[in-house]
Amino acid sequence: MKFLDQCKIYIASGWGGNGSSSFRREAYVEYGGPDGGDGGKGGDVWAVAVEGLNTLIDYRYQQHFLAERGGNGMGKQRTGRSADDMIIKLPVGTQIFEEDRETLIADLTKVGDRVLLAPGGNGGWGNMKFKTATNRAPRQANKGAPGEERTIWLRLKLIADAGLVGLPNAGKSTFLSVVTAAKPKIADYPFTTLTPGLGVVDFGLSARFVLADIPGLIEGAADGAGLGHRFLGHIERCKVLLHLIDGTQDDVVGAYHTIRGELTGYEIDLSEKPEILALNKIDALTEDQIAEKSAALEAASGRAPMLLSGVAQTGLKQAVHAIAGHLGLSDTPEVTSETEGWTP
Repeated sequence: MKFLDQCKIYIASGWGGNGSSSFRREAYVEYGGPDGGDGGKGGDVWAVAVEGLNTLIDYRYQQHFLAERGGNGMGKQRTGRSADDMIIKLPVGTQIFEEDRETLIADLTKVGDRVLLAPGGNGGWGNMKFKTATNRAPRQANKGAPGEERTIWLRLKLIADAGLVGLPNAGKSTFLSVVTAAKPKIADYPFTTLTPGLGVVDFGLSARFVLADIPGLIEGAADGAGLGHRFLGHIERCKVLLHLIDGTQDDVVGAYHTIRGELTGYEIDLSEKPEILALNKIDALTEDQIAEKSAALEAASGRAPMLLSGVAQTGLKQAVHAIAGHLGLSDTPEVTSETEGWTP
């Protein structure tokens, strides 16, 4: 399934039905008079967050959503049928904006969240409503009220507990594929990941979290450069970030500062989020190289990085449990390098 995280749609609620101008005429029945019923209400347009969706791709092929019109009133005091509501099903994490793309209408953060986007028009009154002591045969009836129409923007920000960040080819997709059941595309060239990926890390009945793989960032991503700038918004909802540094590159400190700079330069400062720093791909390094680059990162960041290898599956347990600790999964047992048992 293709990934789409923002789109524009047009919505219109239904008009109300017209009121009826009718008179009672029955043989051998006295006391006739106006008996026109009211029109039915037009359909509302609702947005609802549902399970099972993680993209807005459906709204690439259908951009217009029109609710039905209410039924017209009829004689014998019959009210017109109220129209069914138009329900727009959206993934959890979708934000709804006005056409200016700045005014937030709603943020659907959990399953079942719903918001009324456009109320339907009320039905018109039939002539029975206009009967008075001095006007016993009114021929007046109201037309149905018009519905509302508007253009809105939908923007999806994935709901993930933790996010993977780093330069292109830092090993994020490999890490995700090993610790979860996700199957992201993996190759030995940059920008393999073109869209965010999600996976569930499950290591117990009550210990699981959602991990997001964000496409690689490059310098200037916060200002629109590269692929990652479109997806920085998906990090906003993450509670902790795992920052992977490719240990095979020459300037690991420069890579660290590049990502930190992009997190700071984003419209919402993401650098304040808890971060776990890790030197990745240590299976391709000698012990001296690992010690040298680890020391350089510690000097630059003020903390010792974790040592990981997705290919050799080294240090993954410690990384996963470090993330779990930031998420408050305190019932997770402490894991050391010698601990046997659970494997991502």
